[in-house]
Amino acid sequence: MRLLKTVSRRLCRVGLAVAMTLVLAAPLSVAVDGTAFAQESPQQLRENPTGGQVPGNTLGGTSDTEFWRAIRGGAQGTVSIPDKNAGTLVQSEGETWRALRNGPLSTWGAWGLLGMIVLLALFFLIRGRIRIEHGWAGRTIVRFGEFERMGHWLLAVSFIILGLTGLNVLYGRYVLLPVIGPEAFGALTHWGKLAHNYVAFAFMLGLAYIFVMWVANNIPNRYDVIWLLKGGGLFSKHSHPPAKKFNAGQKILFWLVILGGVSISLSGIALMFPFQTSLFAKTFAFLNVFGAGLPTDLTALQEMQLAQLWHAIMALVLIIAILGHIYIGTIGMEGAFDAMGSGDVDLNWAKEHHSIWVEELEAAERSRTGGAAAEPAE
Repeated sequence: MRLLKTVSRRLCRVGLAVAMTLVLAAPLSVAVDGTAFAQESPQQLRENPTGGQVPGNTLGGTSDTEFWRAIRGGAQGTVSIPDKNAGTLVQSEGETWRALRNGPLSTWGAWGLLGMIVLLALFFLIRGRIRIEHGWAGRTIVRFGEFERMGHWLLAVSFIILGLTGLNVLYGRYVLLPVIGPEAFGALTHWGKLAHNYVAFAFMLGLAYIFVMWVANNIPNRYDVIWLLKGGGLFSKHSHPPAKKFNAGQKILFWLVILGGVSISLSGIALMFPFQTSLFAKTFAFLNVFGAGLPTDLTALQEMQLAQLWHAIMALVLIIAILGHIYIGTIGMEGAFDAMGSGDVDLNWAKEHHSIWVEELEAAERSRTGGAAAEPAE
Protein backbone atom coordinates (compact mmCIF):
# COMPACT_ATOMS: atom_id res chain seq x y z
CA MET A 1 0.00 0.00 0.00
CA ARG A 2 2.82 2.33 0.94
CA LEU A 3 4.60 1.46 -2.35
CA LEU A 4 1.55 2.37 -4.42
CA LYS A 5 1.28 5.73 -2.68
CA THR A 6 4.94 6.46 -3.38
CA VAL A 7 4.61 5.54 -7.09
CA SER A 8 1.45 7.59 -7.36
CA ARG A 9 3.10 10.68 -5.88
CA ARG A 10 6.08 10.38 -8.28
CA LEU A 11 3.83 9.95 -11.33
CA CYS A 12 1.90 13.04 -10.31
CA ARG A 13 5.13 15.03 -10.11
CA VAL A 14 6.25 13.84 -13.58
CA GLY A 15 2.86 14.62 -15.08
CA LEU A 16 2.93 18.08 -13.53
CA ALA A 17 6.40 18.76 -15.04
CA VAL A 18 5.30 17.61 -18.50
CA ALA A 19 2.18 19.73 -18.32
CA MET A 20 4.15 22.83 -17.33
CA THR A 21 6.62 22.23 -20.18
CA LEU A 22 3.82 21.98 -22.74
CA VAL A 23 2.18 25.10 -21.39
CA LEU A 24 5.40 27.12 -21.69
CA ALA A 25 6.50 25.72 -25.08
CA ALA A 26 3.22 26.09 -26.92
CA PRO A 27 3.16 29.92 -27.05
CA LEU A 28 6.83 30.05 -28.07
CA SER A 29 6.23 27.58 -30.88
CA VAL A 30 3.25 29.51 -32.11
CA ALA A 31 5.25 32.75 -32.03
CA VAL A 32 8.15 31.29 -34.03
CA ASP A 33 5.88 29.64 -36.58
CA GLY A 34 3.84 32.78 -36.90
CA THR A 35 6.92 34.90 -37.51
CA ALA A 36 8.25 32.52 -40.16
CA PHE A 37 4.86 32.38 -41.83
CA ALA A 38 4.63 36.14 -41.79
CA GLN A 39 8.09 36.53 -43.36
CA GLU A 40 7.77 33.99 -46.15
CA SER A 41 4.66 32.94 -47.96
CA PRO A 42 4.40 29.44 -49.47
CA GLN A 43 5.11 30.98 -52.91
CA GLN A 44 8.32 32.58 -51.61
CA LEU A 45 9.40 29.34 -50.00
CA ARG A 46 8.99 27.49 -53.27
CA GLU A 47 11.01 30.10 -55.20
CA ASN A 48 13.73 30.54 -52.57
CA PRO A 49 13.92 27.46 -50.34
CA THR A 50 16.97 28.78 -48.44
CA GLY A 51 15.11 31.86 -47.33
CA GLY A 52 17.75 34.11 -48.85
CA GLN A 53 20.44 32.86 -46.49
CA VAL A 54 23.71 31.16 -47.39
CA PRO A 55 23.13 27.44 -46.69
CA GLY A 56 25.45 25.37 -44.58
CA ASN A 57 25.63 27.76 -41.61
CA THR A 58 28.14 29.90 -43.56
CA LEU A 59 28.60 33.47 -42.43
CA GLY A 60 27.76 36.09 -45.02
CA GLY A 61 24.93 37.86 -46.76
CA THR A 62 22.44 36.58 -49.24
CA SER A 63 23.30 34.26 -52.13
CA ASP A 64 21.77 36.10 -55.07
CA THR A 65 22.27 34.19 -58.32
CA GLU A 66 21.79 37.23 -60.52
CA PHE A 67 24.19 39.26 -58.39
CA TRP A 68 27.00 36.74 -58.69
CA ARG A 69 26.28 36.16 -62.37
CA ALA A 70 26.82 39.88 -62.96
CA ILE A 71 30.06 39.81 -60.96
CA ARG A 72 31.25 36.81 -62.97
CA GLY A 73 30.41 38.68 -66.16
CA GLY A 74 32.64 41.61 -65.24
CA ALA A 75 30.17 44.07 -63.70
CA GLN A 76 32.02 47.08 -62.30
CA GLY A 77 31.31 48.38 -58.83
CA THR A 78 32.63 51.42 -56.99
CA VAL A 79 35.92 51.84 -55.14
CA SER A 80 37.31 54.61 -52.97
CA ILE A 81 40.76 54.60 -54.59
CA PRO A 82 41.58 56.70 -57.69
CA ASP A 83 41.89 53.66 -59.96
CA LYS A 84 38.25 53.06 -60.84
CA ASN A 85 39.19 49.99 -62.89
CA ALA A 86 39.78 48.19 -59.59
CA GLY A 87 36.01 48.12 -59.19
CA THR A 88 35.88 45.05 -61.42
CA LEU A 89 35.95 42.10 -59.03
CA VAL A 90 36.06 39.31 -61.63
CA GLN A 91 37.41 39.84 -65.16
CA SER A 92 36.99 36.49 -66.89
CA GLU A 93 38.44 37.71 -70.19
CA GLY A 94 41.80 37.81 -68.43
CA GLU A 95 42.00 34.04 -68.54
CA THR A 96 41.09 34.08 -72.23
CA TRP A 97 43.86 36.61 -72.87
CA ARG A 98 46.38 34.56 -70.89
CA ALA A 99 45.47 31.39 -72.76
CA LEU A 100 45.88 33.10 -76.15
CA ARG A 101 49.14 34.80 -75.23
CA ASN A 102 50.80 31.74 -73.73
CA GLY A 103 49.20 29.34 -76.17
CA PRO A 104 48.60 30.00 -79.89
CA LEU A 105 50.36 33.38 -79.99
CA SER A 106 53.67 32.26 -78.51
CA THR A 107 53.52 28.84 -80.19
CA TRP A 108 52.81 30.05 -83.72
CA GLY A 109 55.17 32.98 -83.26
CA ALA A 110 58.00 30.62 -82.35
CA TRP A 111 57.23 28.40 -85.34
CA GLY A 112 57.22 31.45 -87.61
CA LEU A 113 60.61 32.65 -86.38
CA LEU A 114 62.13 29.19 -86.57
CA GLY A 115 60.57 28.57 -89.98
CA MET A 116 62.08 31.75 -91.44
CA ILE A 117 65.53 30.90 -90.08
CA VAL A 118 65.32 27.39 -91.54
CA LEU A 119 64.14 28.70 -94.93
CA LEU A 120 66.98 31.21 -95.10
CA ALA A 121 69.50 28.53 -94.18
CA LEU A 122 68.15 26.19 -96.87
CA PHE A 123 68.13 29.01 -99.43
CA PHE A 124 71.75 29.79 -98.64
CA LEU A 125 72.74 26.13 -98.95
CA ILE A 126 70.95 25.72 -102.28
CA ARG A 127 71.44 29.12 -103.94
CA GLY A 128 74.55 30.26 -102.15
CA ARG A 129 75.54 33.89 -101.97
CA ILE A 130 74.20 35.96 -104.85
CA ARG A 131 77.35 37.18 -106.58
CA ILE A 132 77.92 40.13 -108.88
CA GLU A 133 77.67 38.25 -112.18
CA HIS A 134 80.00 40.52 -114.13
CA GLY A 135 82.42 40.94 -111.24
CA TRP A 136 83.44 44.07 -109.42
CA ALA A 137 83.66 47.04 -111.77
CA GLY A 138 86.10 48.89 -109.56
CA ARG A 139 83.95 52.01 -109.85
CA THR A 140 81.19 53.04 -107.48
CA ILE A 141 77.99 55.02 -107.61
CA VAL A 142 76.28 56.81 -104.73
CA ARG A 143 73.30 54.75 -103.62
CA PHE A 144 72.27 56.46 -100.38
CA GLY A 145 73.39 59.76 -98.91
CA GLU A 146 74.22 60.44 -95.28
CA PHE A 147 70.73 61.55 -94.29
CA GLU A 148 69.16 58.49 -95.89
CA ARG A 149 71.55 56.16 -94.10
CA MET A 150 71.00 57.97 -90.82
CA GLY A 151 67.24 57.46 -91.10
CA HIS A 152 67.70 53.79 -91.98
CA TRP A 153 70.02 53.07 -89.06
CA LEU A 154 67.89 55.04 -86.61
CA LEU A 155 64.97 52.82 -87.52
CA ALA A 156 67.03 49.63 -87.76
CA VAL A 157 68.87 49.93 -84.43
CA SER A 158 65.75 50.93 -82.52
CA PHE A 159 63.81 48.06 -84.10
CA ILE A 160 66.49 45.54 -83.13
CA ILE A 161 66.43 46.76 -79.51
CA LEU A 162 62.64 46.67 -79.44
CA GLY A 163 62.58 43.25 -81.05
CA LEU A 164 65.03 41.68 -78.62
CA THR A 165 63.44 43.17 -75.51
CA GLY A 166 59.98 42.27 -76.75
CA LEU A 167 60.96 38.68 -77.50
CA ASN A 168 62.38 38.47 -73.99
CA VAL A 169 58.99 39.40 -72.55
CA LEU A 170 57.28 36.71 -74.63
CA TYR A 171 59.86 33.91 -74.51
CA GLY A 172 62.48 34.91 -71.93
CA ARG A 173 61.07 32.86 -69.06
CA TYR A 174 61.35 29.73 -71.18
CA VAL A 175 64.71 30.44 -72.85
CA LEU A 176 66.82 32.78 -70.69
CA LEU A 177 65.51 32.20 -67.17
CA PRO A 178 66.75 28.58 -66.93
CA VAL A 179 70.16 29.64 -68.28
CA ILE A 180 71.02 32.83 -66.39
CA GLY A 181 68.91 32.38 -63.25
CA PRO A 182 66.08 34.43 -61.73
CA GLU A 183 68.19 37.32 -60.39
CA ALA A 184 69.95 38.07 -63.67
CA PHE A 185 66.78 37.47 -65.66
CA GLY A 186 64.80 39.82 -63.43
CA ALA A 187 67.37 42.60 -63.80
CA LEU A 188 67.65 42.05 -67.56
CA THR A 189 63.88 42.12 -68.01
CA HIS A 190 63.51 45.22 -65.84
CA TRP A 191 66.07 47.25 -67.77
CA GLY A 192 64.84 45.76 -71.03
CA LYS A 193 61.33 47.01 -70.29
CA LEU A 194 62.62 50.52 -69.63
CA ALA A 195 64.68 50.44 -72.83
CA HIS A 196 61.66 49.17 -74.75
CA ASN A 197 59.48 52.04 -73.57
CA TYR A 198 62.00 54.81 -74.33
CA VAL A 199 63.54 53.44 -77.54
CA ALA A 200 60.02 53.18 -78.94
CA PHE A 201 60.04 56.94 -79.54
CA ALA A 202 63.25 56.66 -81.59
CA PHE A 203 61.53 53.97 -83.66
CA MET A 204 58.55 56.25 -84.29
CA LEU A 205 60.87 59.07 -85.33
CA GLY A 206 62.78 56.79 -87.70
CA LEU A 207 59.51 55.53 -89.14
CA ALA A 208 58.35 59.04 -89.97
CA TYR A 209 61.84 59.90 -91.26
CA ILE A 210 62.07 57.13 -93.85
CA PHE A 211 58.47 57.61 -94.93
CA VAL A 212 59.12 61.23 -95.86
CA MET A 213 62.41 60.35 -97.60
CA TRP A 214 61.35 57.31 -99.59
CA VAL A 215 57.61 57.29 -100.10
CA ALA A 216 57.95 58.80 -103.60
CA ASN A 217 60.37 56.02 -104.62
CA ASN A 218 58.10 53.26 -103.34
CA ILE A 219 55.07 53.85 -105.52
CA PRO A 220 54.42 50.66 -107.57
CA ASN A 221 55.17 50.75 -111.30
CA ARG A 222 55.15 48.36 -114.27
CA TYR A 223 58.70 47.18 -113.60
CA ASP A 224 57.55 45.74 -110.28
CA VAL A 225 55.27 43.28 -112.08
CA ILE A 226 58.19 42.01 -114.16
CA TRP A 227 60.37 41.77 -111.05
CA LEU A 228 57.77 39.70 -109.21
CA LEU A 229 57.16 37.39 -112.18
CA LYS A 230 60.88 36.65 -112.33
CA GLY A 231 61.16 36.19 -108.56
CA GLY A 232 63.53 39.12 -108.38
CA GLY A 233 66.22 37.04 -110.03
CA LEU A 234 66.87 35.39 -106.68
CA PHE A 235 66.41 31.87 -108.01
CA SER A 236 68.46 32.17 -111.19
CA LYS A 237 72.10 33.14 -111.64
CA HIS A 238 71.49 34.90 -114.96
CA SER A 239 68.23 36.73 -114.29
CA HIS A 240 68.36 40.46 -113.55
CA PRO A 241 64.88 41.99 -113.82
CA PRO A 242 64.81 45.77 -114.26
CA ALA A 243 64.12 47.96 -111.26
CA LYS A 244 64.24 51.59 -110.25
CA LYS A 245 65.79 52.81 -106.99
CA PHE A 246 63.72 50.24 -105.09
CA ASN A 247 62.57 46.92 -106.53
CA ALA A 248 59.21 45.29 -105.84
CA GLY A 249 60.53 43.28 -102.92
CA GLN A 250 61.92 46.38 -101.24
CA LYS A 251 58.66 48.22 -101.83
CA ILE A 252 56.66 45.44 -100.21
CA LEU A 253 58.98 45.56 -97.21
CA PHE A 254 58.75 49.37 -97.10
CA TRP A 255 54.96 49.40 -96.90
CA LEU A 256 54.93 46.50 -94.47
CA VAL A 257 57.30 48.41 -92.19
CA ILE A 258 55.35 51.67 -92.51
CA LEU A 259 51.87 50.22 -91.99
CA GLY A 260 52.98 47.62 -89.48
CA GLY A 261 55.14 50.16 -87.67
CA VAL A 262 52.27 52.62 -87.35
CA SER A 263 50.03 49.85 -86.03
CA ILE A 264 52.66 48.75 -83.52
CA SER A 265 53.24 52.35 -82.45
CA LEU A 266 49.54 52.99 -81.81
CA SER A 267 49.08 49.80 -79.82
CA GLY A 268 52.33 50.51 -77.96
CA ILE A 269 51.16 53.98 -76.96
CA ALA A 270 47.92 52.44 -75.70
CA LEU A 271 49.97 50.07 -73.54
CA MET A 272 52.32 52.78 -72.23
CA PHE A 273 49.36 54.96 -71.25
CA PRO A 274 46.78 52.36 -70.18
CA PHE A 275 43.03 52.96 -70.00
CA GLN A 276 43.34 56.24 -71.90
CA THR A 277 42.29 55.11 -75.38
CA SER A 278 39.55 53.14 -77.07
CA LEU A 279 41.57 52.15 -80.12
CA PHE A 280 39.91 48.82 -80.80
CA ALA A 281 36.35 49.89 -80.10
CA LYS A 282 36.73 52.61 -82.75
CA THR A 283 38.51 50.26 -85.15
CA PHE A 284 35.81 47.61 -84.74
CA ALA A 285 33.09 50.22 -85.27
CA PHE A 286 34.73 51.21 -88.56
CA LEU A 287 35.05 47.58 -89.67
CA ASN A 288 31.42 46.94 -88.78
CA VAL A 289 30.45 49.36 -91.55
CA PHE A 290 31.58 46.59 -93.90
CA GLY A 291 29.61 43.95 -92.00
CA ALA A 292 32.37 42.61 -89.76
CA GLY A 293 30.03 42.22 -86.78
CA LEU A 294 32.73 42.90 -84.16
CA PRO A 295 31.94 43.94 -80.57
CA THR A 296 32.28 47.65 -79.81
CA ASP A 297 31.21 47.73 -76.16
CA LEU A 298 34.69 47.00 -74.81
CA THR A 299 35.83 47.60 -71.26
CA ALA A 300 39.11 49.37 -70.53
CA LEU A 301 40.71 46.06 -69.56
CA GLN A 302 39.56 44.40 -72.78
CA GLU A 303 41.11 47.28 -74.73
CA MET A 304 44.43 46.64 -72.99
CA GLN A 305 44.28 42.91 -73.65
CA LEU A 306 43.54 43.41 -77.35
CA ALA A 307 46.29 46.02 -77.61
CA GLN A 308 48.84 43.63 -76.10
CA LEU A 309 47.84 40.75 -78.37
CA TRP A 310 47.87 42.89 -81.51
CA HIS A 311 51.17 44.52 -80.52
CA ALA A 312 52.79 41.10 -80.16
CA ILE A 313 51.28 39.72 -83.39
CA MET A 314 52.42 42.64 -85.54
CA ALA A 315 55.85 42.66 -83.91
CA LEU A 316 56.34 38.97 -84.71
CA VAL A 317 55.26 39.54 -88.32
CA LEU A 318 57.76 42.38 -88.74
CA ILE A 319 60.58 40.49 -87.04
CA ILE A 320 60.05 37.52 -89.37
CA ALA A 321 60.07 39.81 -92.42
CA ILE A 322 63.13 41.75 -91.25
CA LEU A 323 65.08 38.51 -90.83
CA GLY A 324 64.83 38.08 -94.60
CA HIS A 325 65.88 41.69 -95.15
CA ILE A 326 68.91 41.30 -92.89
CA TYR A 327 69.91 38.10 -94.69
CA ILE A 328 69.81 39.68 -98.16
CA GLY A 329 71.61 42.80 -96.96
CA THR A 330 74.50 40.91 -95.36
CA ILE A 331 75.54 37.39 -96.31
CA GLY A 332 72.82 36.76 -98.89
CA MET A 333 73.96 39.17 -101.60
CA GLU A 334 77.44 40.31 -102.51
CA GLY A 335 77.89 44.08 -102.42
CA ALA A 336 74.49 44.80 -100.88
CA PHE A 337 75.68 45.96 -97.46
CA ASP A 338 77.75 48.76 -99.01
CA ALA A 339 74.50 50.56 -99.84
CA MET A 340 73.86 51.22 -96.16
CA GLY A 341 77.49 50.98 -95.08
CA SER A 342 79.45 53.57 -97.01
CA GLY A 343 76.51 54.55 -99.20
CA ASP A 344 78.46 53.78 -102.40
CA VAL A 345 77.82 50.58 -104.37
CA ASP A 346 79.75 48.93 -107.18
CA LEU A 347 78.58 50.07 -110.60
CA ASN A 348 78.07 46.51 -111.88
CA TRP A 349 76.03 45.65 -108.79
CA ALA A 350 73.84 48.69 -109.39
CA LYS A 351 73.32 47.81 -113.08
CA GLU A 352 72.40 44.21 -112.29
CA HIS A 353 69.91 44.95 -109.50
CA HIS A 354 68.65 48.49 -110.25
CA SER A 355 69.28 49.00 -113.94
CA ILE A 356 66.49 51.53 -114.56
CA TRP A 357 67.69 53.63 -111.65
CA VAL A 358 71.25 53.70 -113.08
CA GLU A 359 69.91 54.71 -116.50
CA GLU A 360 67.90 57.53 -114.93
CA LEU A 361 70.97 58.80 -113.07
CA GLU A 362 73.07 58.71 -116.22
CA ALA A 363 70.36 60.49 -118.22
CA ALA A 364 70.05 63.17 -115.54
CA GLU A 365 73.83 63.62 -115.52
CA ARG A 366 73.95 63.98 -119.31
CA SER A 367 71.14 66.50 -119.18
CA ARG A 368 72.96 68.48 -116.49
CA THR A 369 76.35 68.50 -118.25
CA GLY A 370 74.95 68.77 -121.75
CA GLY A 371 77.05 65.88 -123.01
CA ALA A 372 78.28 62.41 -122.10
CA ALA A 373 77.65 61.07 -118.65
CA ALA A 374 80.36 61.83 -116.13
CA GLU A 375 82.54 59.06 -114.83
CA PRO A 376 81.20 57.44 -111.66
CA ALA A 377 83.09 57.96 -108.42
CA GLU A 378 86.17 55.85 -107.96
